[in-house]
Amino acid sequence: MADAHRTIVAPVVTEKSSAAYAARKEYAFRVDLGASKPQIKAAIESLFKVTVTDVRTLVVRSKRRSQGRYVGRRPSWKKAIVTLKEGDAIEVFEG
Repeated sequence: MADAHRTIVAPVVTEKSSAAYAARKEYAFRVDLGASKPQIKAAIESLFKVTVTDVRTLVVRSKRRSQGRYVGRRPSWKKAIVTLKEGDAIEVFEG
């Protein structure tokens, strides 16, 4: 997990994550399945030049999807919810 761009895959911008940002200044990111909390913290701090105070992670389970008679699965993925030091902000979520 040396590369921060491989650890942090994408920001998660939904109604629920936007509400969490507005209320508690929590940011949600899609991260690599093998990433640990210290690796996620280091990647966020190096990419966005902010100070991370808390990292919570969860694995979003895969879902079964069908289209007619064809059945498949969406892959499972890992989400990290990151809390920053008071006064810090990430521009991706600001607009």
